[in-house]
Parts: sequence; structure tokens; C-alpha cells
Amino acid sequence: MSLSALYVDFGGVLVRTVDRAPRRRLAKSLGLSSRAIEQIVFESPSAAQAAVGAISEEQHWVNVIRALKLPEGDIPRVKEEFFGGDTWDEALFDFLRGLRKTIKTGLISNAWTGLRATIAKHQFDDAFDAMIISAEVKVAKPEARIFQIALSALGVSAGEAVFVDDMPANVKAARVVGMQAIQFTQPQAVLDEIKRLLTNHR
Repeated sequence: MSLSALYVDFGGVLVRTVDRAPRRRLAKSLGLSSRAIEQIVFESPSAAQAAVGAISEEQHWVNVIRALKLPEGDIPRVKEEFFGGDTWDEALFDFLRGLRKTIKTGLISNAWTGLRATIAKHQFDDAFDAMIISAEVKVAKPEARIFQIALSALGVSAGEAVFVDDMPANVKAARVVGMQAIQFTQPQAVLDEIKRLLTNHR
């Protein structure tokens, strides 16, 4: 069966924390470890609610700032410092844009309500035929339903699709649904694997 669609994750794939110094400085200023702050931002009950749209991204940041025992006026500073070492992989976005000439491309991301606007603001939304964001569809990876929603959005079967994610559990979940899946490690390695699959499944 030929490949008709490539789906990719957002955080950890298209956007990655390449410089941890800003996050370490923030943590040090609060008397916490970087890991402790990451757990509050990404792994707390509030984060889980935000990921499925039960609360807005704005409310989640209010909850984060309260957990850090800071005034709400500090939200912009904390966000800027927390994400200060993140880099958008422009080469990977360009690769996706190029692929759209021959196959469909999609995003499948466990993310909050503001992601679509953020991607559009950075002018990277043209890399995708569809963006499936967990807060919008009310279900998050590794649940099978988010993959089924994504496949339906592009009108392809699981056997025609490849998914790239940095989290082993999500890679496994995609395979259970019937998709081919690649665990993201290094950008060039993933690009090489995608190109190999496209060549072998024409």
C-alpha cells in the first residue's frame, strides 16, 4: 500500500527545548528544580485538563502561577523564561511544506487551546493539510480516537499513514491503530527514515 499521509507531533519534534539555561534560571529563582516546574506546567492535573480542552490555556497558566506562589501578573515573564530555550525546526517545517506537493501532511498534538493561533502567528500553518489538536477534539494521545480523528480529517486509512512522535507510548499507540510510526530522536535520522518509507511505499 502506498503512503498518502504523514502526521507529526508538535512539542519535542517540530519545536524542541535546545537550551535549558533559561528554564534552569527560572527554576533557581523560585528555589525549585527544572523538573519540578516542568511537572507543574506539563504533568499536573491542570495540564491534563488543558490538554483535552476542559479548561483554557489561560486558566491553566493561572493555575501554574498559583502553584508557583507568584502573582498572576508574572505569567508573561514565567512563560517567556520557561520557553526561552525552545527552537522551532524551520528545516522540518520546510520539509513538510515540500511534501504537500505529493502527500497530505497533518499535525497530531497534545496541546492547549492556544496552539493553532501560535502556529499561525509564526506562519507555519501552511505546512499542514490539517491540524488535530487535543484541546480542540477533546481527546489526547495515546488514546486511539485522536488518531482516528486525524485519519478521518485527511481521508486516509491507517495503513496509508506514517506518524512521528518523540514519546514511545504515542508511537506504540499509533502502531496499534495500524499506522506506521517513527520515534523522533534526531532530525536528520527521522528525515532519512521518512524518505526511506516514501521510496519503499510508492
